[in-house]
Amino acid sequence: MVQVEKRKRTGLKRETGDKLFSLALLLPAVITTVLFIVIPILDSFYRSLQDFKIKNIISGTAGTWNSFQNYSKIFQSGKLGQAVWVNLIFVVAVVILQFVIGMSLALILNQKIKGSRFFRSAMMVPWVVPTVISGLVWMWIYQPQYGLLKYLVSLISGGRITEFAILNDQNTAIIGVIIAALWKQIPLGALLLLAGLSNVPSDMQEAAAIDGANYWQKLTRIVIPSMMSVIKITLTMSIIENFKQFPLVWTMTGGGPNGATTTLGVLSYREAFVSNNLGSGAAVTTMWMALMIVVVFLFNKAVRTER
Repeated sequence: MVQVEKRKRTGLKRETGDKLFSLALLLPAVITTVLFIVIPILDSFYRSLQDFKIKNIISGTAGTWNSFQNYSKIFQSGKLGQAVWVNLIFVVAVVILQFVIGMSLALILNQKIKGSRFFRSAMMVPWVVPTVISGLVWMWIYQPQYGLLKYLVSLISGGRITEFAILNDQNTAIIGVIIAALWKQIPLGALLLLAGLSNVPSDMQEAAAIDGANYWQKLTRIVIPSMMSVIKITLTMSIIENFKQFPLVWTMTGGGPNGATTTLGVLSYREAFVSNNLGSGAAVTTMWMALMIVVVFLFNKAVRTER
């Protein structure tokens, strides 16, 4: 009986120690979340309820409380609705295409082909290039007078098409930005998915092949379900990256033409630093962060990672 009591006490001490250790590990995460996520969001929301402009910063005076007027004005102007629509189109298009192309590259590079290691290293070059430089490079490619794209279109069409200004057209500008975003982001997505492919059990694929399963059946029933956690992380990172995309869009188009590429990030910058209305810019930023959190939450709820 004495030994049993000692074991119980020892077990309770270990359990208490484990709980304290878990709390000690959790504390830095909570502090980081409060400092870098909660406080900025609350500050942005607080500023969005004020008539707060550059002159307030220069003079060191507080903004004038105007309740939700910044939100009502930005809604009534129609700018916010258009920016949300453009942002969602951009995010959905880039995330889907990045996954499809990245997964295709990962499946190819996962094969035992000559030079696969070289291609794995070489394809990371676009991802390493700074976003602003990527935007400038693609601006030069799309340049309507001497750009590479204009030359290729003229060559393919036999000289019948001499003008091809993709960024100057409302209907095609967003496509040009999407292509530039894909060029930069596909390498990292492909590398993450390639790492996920290494965790797929080979014995399950061999057993499926013996049972007569074809390549598509093995891909959809074994490979993808086995790496679902990696796919979920990759897609979540892509959603967040493209929701907050600003440098590429601003460098290439500045939100034009006629608002065709004005995302929430661009609209927030325009309201705050072009129109010099920091309160209105904070209102857009608050809506921007709220929408991103909702989309990421719904995505994680919809996508299950159980095998």
